[in-house]
Amino acid sequence: MAQFAIFIYGDGVPGTPEELAEHDRHSEDLIGDGSLTAAFALAPFTEATSVRGDGVTDGPYTESKEIIAGIGIVEAADREAALAIARRNPATWQGGGVEVREIVGSYIRTGERSDTLLP
Repeated sequence: MAQFAIFIYGDGVPGTPEELAEHDRHSEDLIGDGSLTAAFALAPFTEATSVRGDGVTDGPYTESKEIIAGIGIVEAADREAALAIARRNPATWQGGGVEVREIVGSYIRTGERSDTLLP
């Protein structure tokens, strides 16, 4: 199985309780079928700080209509299977979207003093 990062994009406006519940159900479905390995909801983009070679800027680095709202890590047999998972993400019908990228290397801290480096 390969791992894929799914970047969840939105417009920066917090979702309604109903929309957030759809995301929770989607995550529960992916946990249930064993494909979701991690998921992260991000703080609002207005709390972002960008670091570049020439300094630090409060707020997102670029002006954009689509803001990264969250990141999911899924396991799938191949890219097509990962895309099928991504198409089920509520962001795709709530006015946002998703981007899928295969993970080609990772570092995961597995304990307080025990680290694992994966190829």
